[in-house]
Parts: sequence; structure tokens; C-alpha cells
Amino acid sequence: MLKFPASTIVDKIIPKNSFEEFASSKQKKMLSSLVARIKWLNKISTQTVNLQGKDVVEIQVFELELKEKSNINELLLLISKIIPYQIIFVLRFNEEVMYSISKKHTHPTNENQAVVDWTFSTTWMSVQEDQLEIALSNSLDYVFYDMCFKISGKNNGNENNIDILIQNEQKLKQLNFSIDKIATTMNKCKQFNKKVELNKNLLELKEEKLKIEDDFRE
Repeated sequence: MLKFPASTIVDKIIPKNSFEEFASSKQKKMLSSLVARIKWLNKISTQTVNLQGKDVVEIQVFELELKEKSNINELLLLISKIIPYQIIFVLRFNEEVMYSISKKHTHPTNENQAVVDWTFSTTWMSVQEDQLEIALSNSLDYVFYDMCFKISGKNNGNENNIDILIQNEQKLKQLNFSIDKIATTMNKCKQFNKKVELNKNLLELKEEKLKIEDDFRE
């Protein structure tokens, strides 16, 4: 698990019904059936770690203990939108853990709501395998963006190229969609010439994907 200075410790339970007024019926059901407990673990700010920030003024660490290992991205998005500070989510199920973090900015017409630019997540791992570390140095901006890169599994973590990373992640998402679509079409195609053309397109997309992945490979 991530280790933080004692000065950052909050260790308070957040009632699940704190989010209900913002949640849809589906999200309320997810909160009730999938989440056992939400705990506010840490607060990383100038007051707690003596680091300044330009774009990032606070980073919260929330732990969600789950009743089952399930996809709760919709709930994380909800919480990210209604809390103005950046959040590192720690999801726990038995002896497994995963992390999620979102880069976001204030809504242009509603300062009480955030717009999520992109979400980075790890896969599930055993607590023993968890080697994620937080670098409390330079600035709060650096701390946050470094965590974005680490949770994404990419290197080059600094505030100057986080937007490039997000652009690449968006491009990879689109490429994966296109690759899957062409692969499905190829499997159904019975015309040899058409299949050759599709395969050529598929190889080009895979090459483009590999190039983007190499740019931020660890």
C-alpha cells in the first residue's frame, strides 16, 4: 500500500449516503450493493507535506472497500466530479487492490462540479504484489502527475507532458476499437481480396498503436 507521512493521515469514514443526492438510481444501487465502506485515508496539501502547487492544491486519498470485485468506474467518476480536489482511489477486495486516478478541471459554468479529462487505472493485484510508491517532491503538481503516470503504467511522469499522455491514451482507445472492428470483419469476410485489404489495414493500425506505446514505455 502507498505510504504517506503521518501528517497527511485523516482516517475518517465517509458515509455512503453523502453522495446519494448527486447519484442516479443505478449509482445508488451500486453504492449499496458493491461498496462496503468508503474511508478518507490521507490529505496531501501544503499544510500536510509543505509542497506548493499551481494547478493542484490538494490530493485526497480515498479507500473503497468492495463487497465483490466489480467494475465501479461509474461511481469513481461520480465522486471525482463532485469533489473539487484531485483524488487517488484505492480499491480493496479481500487481499487484492487496484488504483485509479483522474485528471480533471473545473466545469466552465459550474464551479461546484468538475470535468474529468481522463481516468488512469491499474489492474487488480495482490497486496503482496503492490509496489506503487508516491514521490512527495518538487510540487503538488508533480506529485499528482507522477501518480497519473505510475498508475497508467507509463514513464516520463511530469506536468509538462500529461496532456500528451492523455492524447495518446485517447488515440490508443480509438485504435483498439478500430483493430477489434477490423478483426471481427475479417473473421466474417469470405472474399480473399477484401480480406487481404483488411489485413493490410489491421497491420497499419497495430504498427501505429505500437509506436504510441513505445513513446511512453517503461
